Amino acid sequence: MTPTSTPTPPSTAVVRFGSEICGDPRLAAEREWLVTNGLGGYAMGTVSGTPSRSYHGLLIAALSPPVERTLLVSQLQESVDGDPDACGSLQIMSFALEGTVPRWRFAWGATLLEKRIWMAQGANTTYVSYRLVRGGPLELRLTACVQHRSPHGGECPELALAPLASGVEVRPLAAAPFVLLSDRGHWCLEEPLLWVEGVPLAAEAERGLASTAEYLRAATLTVTLGDQHPGVTVVASTCRDAGTDGQRALADRRDHEHGLLRSWAAAQPALAPAVPAWIRQLVLAADAFVVERGPSGASLIAGYPWFNDWGRDAMISLAGLTLATGRCGWAERILRTFAAHLSHGLIPNSFPDRADRPLDRRSYNTVDATLWFFQALAEHRAASGSDALVRELVPRLEAILDHHVAGTWFGIRMDPADGLLSAGEGETQLTWMDAKPRDRAITPRHGKAVEVNALWVNALRSMAGYCRLTGADPDRWQALADQAAAGFQRFWNPRRGCCFDVIDGPSGCPDDRLRPNQLLALSLPESLLSPAQAASVLALCGQRLLTRHGLRTLDPADPDYRGHYGGDAERRDGAYHQGTVWAWWLGPFARAHFRLHGDAALALSFLEPMADHLGAAGLGSLSEIFDGDAPHAPRGCIAQAWSVAEVLAAWTAISGGIPRSPGR
Repeated sequence: MTPTSTPTPPSTAVVRFGSEICGDPRLAAEREWLVTNGLGGYAMGTVSGTPSRSYHGLLIAALSPPVERTLLVSQLQESVDGDPDACGSLQIMSFALEGTVPRWRFAWGATLLEKRIWMAQGANTTYVSYRLVRGGPLELRLTACVQHRSPHGGECPELALAPLASGVEVRPLAAAPFVLLSDRGHWCLEEPLLWVEGVPLAAEAERGLASTAEYLRAATLTVTLGDQHPGVTVVASTCRDAGTDGQRALADRRDHEHGLLRSWAAAQPALAPAVPAWIRQLVLAADAFVVERGPSGASLIAGYPWFNDWGRDAMISLAGLTLATGRCGWAERILRTFAAHLSHGLIPNSFPDRADRPLDRRSYNTVDATLWFFQALAEHRAASGSDALVRELVPRLEAILDHHVAGTWFGIRMDPADGLLSAGEGETQLTWMDAKPRDRAITPRHGKAVEVNALWVNALRSMAGYCRLTGADPDRWQALADQAAAGFQRFWNPRRGCCFDVIDGPSGCPDDRLRPNQLLALSLPESLLSPAQAASVLALCGQRLLTRHGLRTLDPADPDYRGHYGGDAERRDGAYHQGTVWAWWLGPFARAHFRLHGDAALALSFLEPMADHLGAAGLGSLSEIFDGDAPHAPRGCIAQAWSVAEVLAAWTAISGGIPRSPGR
């Protein structure tokens, strides 16, 4: 490998812009790149290079993977031959994602400079490389700006600096140090030390949050790029002896991404030859969410930049992120991790942000995550072809269902009259519609929620099948499943030709608002509606809720509908599940459509608009949510696990890959 060569990316760039985007500071700032490390750490920023979020930085390290994320290095301020605008947005000739690695090309006159950013897999280490493609020689000056705070915001402790042979060490007060290193050039500590305050953060201002940041100008690297030495690599790391060989580190990143695509192709041999490029990109995007948890566990990050790992999100996302991509071993580790934290028949909804804080009752505030665990386990069994994990977990599965039948935390219990599952008490929010500003649940949905009971019937059916597998008596679970399936007809609303969203709630009246939740009664293995009912539900949801990027969470005709997601936290939470479009519901909708009509091309067409979205917000990934009103602007997390997972899983299943399985 010559000094100026770069390893071949795993596929042709799906995301690529020229100056029509890069040269417009507004458009370039709306598009964000993300690189991750398999630990929950990440680096993130805008194509323009201008930070707009508190979460933007070159090294946000997960100090206790996957939590305790800490923003350590904000940016490298670039200057070429004394010109601070040489690498500014107006000089960006092009931007591309090479796999998951962002690459910029800056051009002025006959000079062309290339820049890449990536992270080492399994390490809190970020690499930034610069390479002179033509022109020069030139003097490149890079000023490292550092912090030590939560990416959500907050105060930064006192920082001390110490020179190293090839860089600088930053020593936060009462915290572990981190380093900035390079393979070439001369580092000089900034004197006097300068804290830059009032850095504007436009995206945070739009969200009604603290809209300025501060950072310390720590040290400047000066290096000459020319024919003999065209490149330089800067390393930001929590590891003092991190390697500075940028070519080797980039080759390792490429090898990792090639490995992901090989695993996926091996799992889907019939699909791989003709798969569209955007699906390959989603396979790479899926990797961002798969992380280590503690010394031996594994989990799935719910979304970047602000979510940690959540039980509900992990179980919904497991099939698409791990099984459809050929990573059954990771799926097993994730299932074992959550099974190890069972309490009162529930898996955790969330983990504390600090590894030294124990789980408590509040960590388990979910009625559906544990039912999704049953579904994820069944899908793992189908994809892996192994019964071993099911056999091992059967006693815990029985204990889970016993708790649900008898009653457990948060009013979760089976109603013996109809076999359906009820949940909710006080101001709890137990379903996926869990927005709760100022201790007020926006959509509490107390009572019997439609998607919860679709999951409940499927869990009972799976348990009966597992009993047959192990030689135990399935009759009890089969009888409960039959009762709940019959009771599910109570959700049918003949007046509207769809399902009630919640029945037997505190008001005593069924909730007849049109939401997408009922689609699980069509898309899960156990179909709970007649063909005529299913057709009516699908048609109504398609007419009133479906958009090109997902399904609205409420009918636009409803007086509580909110078509725009924006403003401060209270206004955003008020719209979160009251009309806002969620991308992950494309998966259940497309699967239900294919099951009912059998037209694969038509079902896949509902997913295909997401191919264009890969270049619109979180580059190479899929957003969490969108406005309910056209043009359905992307909102929320720029990269959301279940958005990527459900589109990928549905595309795979409909195209003839790994199907959903009832596990019985």
